[in-house]
Amino acid sequence: MAIGAIFCPLSSIKKVSKDIYHLKSKHKIGHDVEFKWLKVSKNKLPFYLDLIDYFFSQSDLSFRGLIVSDKSKLDHELFNQTHDDWYYKMYYQLIKPMIDKNNSYNIYLDIKDTRSEAKVKKLHEVLANSFHDFNYSLIRKVQSIRSHETNLMQMTDLLLGAISYANRNEGSSESKKNFINKVTSLSESNLKSTSFLNATKFNLFFWNPNSAGRAGKT
Repeated sequence: MAIGAIFCPLSSIKKVSKDIYHLKSKHKIGHDVEFKWLKVSKNKLPFYLDLIDYFFSQSDLSFRGLIVSDKSKLDHELFNQTHDDWYYKMYYQLIKPMIDKNNSYNIYLDIKDTRSEAKVKKLHEVLANSFHDFNYSLIRKVQSIRSHETNLMQMTDLLLGAISYANRNEGSSESKKNFINKVTSLSESNLKSTSFLNATKFNLFFWNPNSAGRAGKT
């Protein structure tokens, strides 16, 4: 399993959307067409390579991913939790190390199901409490949305797809392999190991049941 987040200043959101609009125009892709990992193919590869070039060229965009290599090792009964509880704990592990107390944050999650509202509310509460942010001035919002509503969530899906594909070692798509090679080169990461904490542009954390509380290499 892999989850991830792209961080972007609020002031840059409109510029990023406009730039992606122009990339779609360049490659004759409809402006309302959703882009995601499953759509990476030979005829669309130039567009996706341009997208990843764009991400790494923009200092305002950064990515963090959390990867669970083997979910079969999970023991939810031991920790008195459901799989759903654990899933949102992973979101906490993903997001907390990237929070800077000098900023404030609106956090948008890809909607999981119609029953996730209570879990999302609890995640907001736990994140805020961990920073003593009792008036929610630091963690202003945690909200579920659908991925087609935002380019940044679609970009997150694209990067997560590449990371998952690289770690499964079972794919045969040359287009996807070319895309992964591009991400590997630009990120200076093999996509298969935890990043150093100072890797702020592209940061990966491989989580296992014995790594709780460990946010990265030192």
